[in-house]
Amino acid sequence: MTSPKVSFVVPCYRLAHFLRDCVTSILSQTYEDLEVLILDDCSPDDTAKVALSFTDARVRYIKNQVNLGHLKNYNHGIELAKGKYIWLVSADDRLRRNYILQRYVQVMEDHPEVGYACCSAALLLGDRETGIDRSFGDRDVIFEGKQLSRRLLKEGNCVVAGSGMVRRECYEKLGAFPLDMPYAGDWYLWCLFALHYDVAYFGEPMVNYRQHESSMTNQLTGERLAVRFKDGLAVLWRIRRHVEELGDDGMVSLCRDRIAYQYGQNLVGREVEGTTFRMSKDEFEQSLDNNSHNLQEMDYIKARTWEIAGDSHTRRRDFDAACACYDLARKYEPWNPKLWTKQSLVALGLGSAALTCRDAVFAVRRRVSGLAPNL
Repeated sequence: MTSPKVSFVVPCYRLAHFLRDCVTSILSQTYEDLEVLILDDCSPDDTAKVALSFTDARVRYIKNQVNLGHLKNYNHGIELAKGKYIWLVSADDRLRRNYILQRYVQVMEDHPEVGYACCSAALLLGDRETGIDRSFGDRDVIFEGKQLSRRLLKEGNCVVAGSGMVRRECYEKLGAFPLDMPYAGDWYLWCLFALHYDVAYFGEPMVNYRQHESSMTNQLTGERLAVRFKDGLAVLWRIRRHVEELGDDGMVSLCRDRIAYQYGQNLVGREVEGTTFRMSKDEFEQSLDNNSHNLQEMDYIKARTWEIAGDSHTRRRDFDAACACYDLARKYEPWNPKLWTKQSLVALGLGSAALTCRDAVFAVRRRVSGLAPNL
């Protein structure tokens, strides 16, 4: 029996009320060489009833013997998939256009150097679209992989999870979802795959990303904010080790700077929907010790971390805290004139104005920077 070209992996837990909409959007695709694997993670709702109601032979229903949790369930589906391309789409999301798969397969077949394709998304609340997420703009582009990886490291996870179709060999060669990253596993994989493959992006919003109370993003944001931010650091550290193995010094430097930025923001405190996460100085030191044994690197990250924390306090006009942070930064780079200047400006009450000017310059530079050619 010939394997399908595309495998859709649809993990489902307590999402039976959205499942029919999701699977129907897949089965209605004009490109028909596909299979749909519904992964029921021992859901206590009507997932089985909905899944077994589909008479299309391309649909396979798999019920786990025990609850695996979302990451193991994803990986289980990837292992069972038979297709050359694997598309992981949550049961609460759906494809928005019936020609999306045709477009994806075409670009992947025409460009074997592309590891995955993704697109922008229309946000869905109930049955109403509430906005468009054009994370990479409105043009169709093929990104040079390392260029996109750098952008993902700088800006965070810009890839809409339900929009990504991945070449099977990416998982086979580089691995599937890391089980110790419950929040940021997809961000890690998008970065990792882009270090080895180019990435195709479609500007047209061809998927719906659903917003609702029980979504994984909302659960982790509201209940486990610390996990979210510590996962982000884990991604950066793991990618930093990977690019060091590749011998890419430029990417190593970028990772160090982004790690320091995250530490600095975490030390000052970050708020999401009324919930605040703040990393203690001891937690920062322990995290750094756990991830690096290079004393020169550690001193560099400590200096940048406290500098960034000082900048953040300055923006908040907490000048005493800013001075204390710049003082800690100078402990690791005592002769850095930039740190002396910042501390002096803060002491004179001029620090926030200087940072505002600098941020404006950086914003202009980002806007004029190019991206990638059209498909």
